Amino acid sequence: MMSMTRWVWLVLAVCAAPLTMAKGTADAGAAKSATCAACHGANGNSANPLWPSLAGQNAAYLIGQLKHFKANARINSNGVMTGLAAPLSDQDIADLAAYFSVQTPAGLEADPSYWQAGLKLYRGGDTSRAIPACMACHGPSGRGNPEAGYPALRAQHSEYVVKELTDYAGGKRYTSNGKGDTSGGPNAAIMATIAQRLSPQDMRNLASYVQGLR
Repeated sequence: MMSMTRWVWLVLAVCAAPLTMAKGTADAGAAKSATCAACHGANGNSANPLWPSLAGQNAAYLIGQLKHFKANARINSNGVMTGLAAPLSDQDIADLAAYFSVQTPAGLEADPSYWQAGLKLYRGGDTSRAIPACMACHGPSGRGNPEAGYPALRAQHSEYVVKELTDYAGGKRYTSNGKGDTSGGPNAAIMATIAQRLSPQDMRNLASYVQGLR
């Protein structure tokens, strides 16, 4: 029988052991990003308004989403991302995330007809409809919050933003267990709740505003 002293030292050794987590590098990610470039652009700036730009997105969020795709937890209407993410190792995912996170986002400007209304909602929310300010999670300049897992929104295509907000509102972004729990985690649950309170005009206005953020 193991002595108490030996057991205590064994527990301490296990607890003190460093966690083994893949740490990505931008150089390694650049070498692995050729397939991604076909849809997301050579440097992560997508030319197709319905495909997201990845340039400047924080690594933590990219890692999370790639893992969701790999686990088939994020709904992908055409199945492309699920198939592409399936063979990726944790190291591949970390490297790709590191690469795209250091790229400079570029894109279209905000639509002059809608961005001011989007600015108001993004920065101030709407207390009458229990809609919080978007910048509370995504930052005043749309750079997100990596520590909390909130994505950057700046320079994202407005069409893509509208599509994702619509998917959140309709429960079509992540799989669900039918009890209100979403495979996207607590942040996704928050977004689903908020998106359901947005009108189509709100989504359009917000999307126009974040498209022009840099």
